[in-house]
Amino acid sequence: MDGPLIEFRNVSRRYGMGEAEVRALDGVSFSINRGEFVAIMGPSGSGKSTAMNIIGCLDRPSAGDYLFGGVEVGRQSQEARALIRRHYLGFVFQGFNLLDRTSALENVELPMIYRGLPRAERLARSRAALARVGLDGRADHQPAQLSGGQQQRVAIARALAGEPAVILADEPTGNLDTHRSREIMELLCALNREGITIVMVTHEEDMAAYAGRLIVFVDGAITRDDRRAGGV
Repeated sequence: MDGPLIEFRNVSRRYGMGEAEVRALDGVSFSINRGEFVAIMGPSGSGKSTAMNIIGCLDRPSAGDYLFGGVEVGRQSQEARALIRRHYLGFVFQGFNLLDRTSALENVELPMIYRGLPRAERLARSRAALARVGLDGRADHQPAQLSGGQQQRVAIARALAGEPAVILADEPTGNLDTHRSREIMELLCALNREGITIVMVTHEEDMAAYAGRLIVFVDGAITRDDRRAGGV
């Protein structure tokens, strides 16, 4: 696909009406090219999470255009946006979101069940994804048997198994200590070098420093957009 992979054109998102109206985003425009690693920062209520939800097809603009791969998707149906999530996007969250009584392999496999992939293909993809994040020897372990960093690796493997064009990471190191946070960021950098576009929301400046680009939101608007030669 030519042109930006992700593009906001004068996007606004409003909640409520009249005096109770909140402008979470107010005429925001930016684009993200294929292969970028972008960190998004901003205080609570700045609009960064709203922007991430729109990128992830979990929400839609009140006004303006959201394009993915050059196609306007912000106004498409819920079913069409679900297909984009399923086939192009991988999600990593602060809380890992793993099923407690389920093995690492089964946790990675789960989204592919909803996609209707054959079991043999699901297992092959799941094992390959776990190996890719350094957990090929932990496939049968349940979350309680894994460290926080290992649990987040399982979550990243789950996102990778769907072969996404973009990984959306929402505070991926928020529940981790400094050492394990660095391990996760180094893993995300390695995946980015393989060609996966990474968009990450974080409140930690030292984690944002790993990205090649920083976008800062304040009061529903972008106040800073810096590209740099490379992360730490």
